Amino acid sequence: MASPGFGKRAVSGQGPRRADDFAGLPAREAAIAAYVDRLPDGACISIKALAAQLPYGQCALGTALRRLAEAGHLRLFRERTEGGRWVTRTHFSRVARDDAWWAAYQAGRDTGQAPEGEPRAEGAAAPRPAYAVLARLGEVDPRLALSAADCAALEPLAREWLRRGASEPYAASVLTAGLPEAVHHPRRFLQARLTAKMPPERELPAPPRLAPVLMECAVCRAPGSPQALPGGVCRECRGEAAAPDDRRGAAVRAYADGIRARMRQRPRVAR
Repeated sequence: MASPGFGKRAVSGQGPRRADDFAGLPAREAAIAAYVDRLPDGACISIKALAAQLPYGQCALGTALRRLAEAGHLRLFRERTEGGRWVTRTHFSRVARDDAWWAAYQAGRDTGQAPEGEPRAEGAAAPRPAYAVLARLGEVDPRLALSAADCAALEPLAREWLRRGASEPYAASVLTAGLPEAVHHPRRFLQARLTAKMPPERELPAPPRLAPVLMECAVCRAPGSPQALPGGVCRECRGEAAAPDDRRGAAVRAYADGIRARMRQRPRVAR
């Protein structure tokens, strides 16, 4: 495991690894990215640690990590631990993310959509636990066998049971307990039972407060906002000069104009 400040953190929501995950990167950067991707969370990925494992020098690794940040595969975040100590962690994404995605990630918000290049399982339907509970009732007791249309019609009621905290085994046991000898209309019977035996609302715990997070330059580790660190790198490390201060320049020009005006107004002395 890494000492505080150099631990890897993989972002969530990534698909399975593929042979072409880093095909768009130069060979060196692709090899380093593939190595980092295979490391477990918490592994040390400081330049010195990587140099001890990979056939690259520290200077080359520093350049490669910067390029991986600019390509959208990693960002450095300064985070406050539960003990109140600030540490820097490197968050890594197998999928290249843009600056807007990383800004949303820093804020702890869900982007709501997979970015470009995110692998998706074609034809994979979203899981429907409530529908599955209803579909399995006929296996528990044949008197409650439902058709697909019946399950779809009753699914909103069953989903509410699960939302209120009922587990799938609990819901199945309550719905199949004490059945009459014959159930002539399983759908109608279950609709009444789902309504009459609806579990009470549960008081949900307050969501945990997110610890403060600051983004850092991938080169010099200077903290800054996502807008100040496009590609995860600060202006100085990108070799860009600071924007001129127009207000200061205007003040200097006004001061110089005033001096020239006073010199023109000074009376001439005859000699």
